[in-house]
Amino acid sequence: MEERSGFGYFLLGLGIGVAAGILWAPKTGEETRQFLADKAGEGADYLKNRAQEGGEFVRQRAGDVRQSASDLYDRGRSTVTRQKETFSAAVEAGKQAYRDAISDVKAATAGSGGSKPATGTPGESV
Repeated sequence: MEERSGFGYFLLGLGIGVAAGILWAPKTGEETRQFLADKAGEGADYLKNRAQEGGEFVRQRAGDVRQSASDLYDRGRSTVTRQKETFSAAVEAGKQAYRDAISDVKAATAGSGGSKPATGTPGESV
């Protein structure tokens, strides 16, 4: 029951507001429509200008992001190249160390005459 009376009060207030607006309107209907059309046109122009500014801002930011991405790519690429060169140098150093160790072992074996130490057969005195 209270909802119906609340809705009734709403309709009554709406009707009173419309009547007051008509009675105290500062302009005629034609003038009011023209005023609203002008304001709508101004609003459309404003939004169009803002959209153009926004588009320019987005293009500028896209260029900035593109440049940053390019810089990061170049820096990453140079870092990978440096790391690759460092790794290759380390592998070559490891190979050279291995070759040096093998030649040292061969030299040590050759310096001892290359003969096996004398061991007797079991049960034989040396």
